[in-house]
Amino acid sequence: MPIEDIGPKPQSFDLEEATRDNEDYRRVAWSGRYLQVTLMSIPVGGDIGLEMHPETDQFLRLDAGRGRVQIGRSRDQVSFDREVSDGWCILVPAGMWHNVTNTGDEPMQVYAIYAPAHHKPGKVHKTAEDAEADTDDEPAPWSVQPGATRADQHA
Repeated sequence: MPIEDIGPKPQSFDLEEATRDNEDYRRVAWSGRYLQVTLMSIPVGGDIGLEMHPETDQFLRLDAGRGRVQIGRSRDQVSFDREVSDGWCILVPAGMWHNVTNTGDEPMQVYAIYAPAHHKPGKVHKTAEDAEADTDDEPAPWSVQPGATRADQHA
C-alpha cells in the first residue's frame, strides 16, 4: 500500500505494514505543522550516520531487524549504547549526537517521528547517499519551526 504525504490533513494507514514494506532509505509518510512521520529501511551493515539535530526530538521504533543505538552529548562521548530489535523504541532528545546501526542479517525497518518536522513533505531518498547529497530537503514553510535554529551537524 503506497503512502502519500498529504500534508497537515487527517491521515490513517497501517504504520507497521507500511514500515515493514518500505524499501527506501527514507520516505516521508506524513507532515504536520508540529511533527513528521518517516519510514526508513537501513541495509545490513548500514547506519544513519552520527548526527545531531539541535532543535528536533526524535522517536524511532523498529518494526523489523536488529541494531545498535548510540547517543551522547558530544560526537566523542556517545555514552548511551544499547542493542535494539523488533518492537524496541529509541528516544533521542534534541541536541544529542546519535547513530543507529543495523547489526542484523536483514534490512532494519524503522519509523521515525520528528518534532518539529525535519524533512520536505513527501521526500523520498532511495539510499543514504541520496539523502546526504540532497540539497532540497527543508521542512514545509507551513510547519512550525523553532525561532532561533542552529544547523544540524554530521560527523
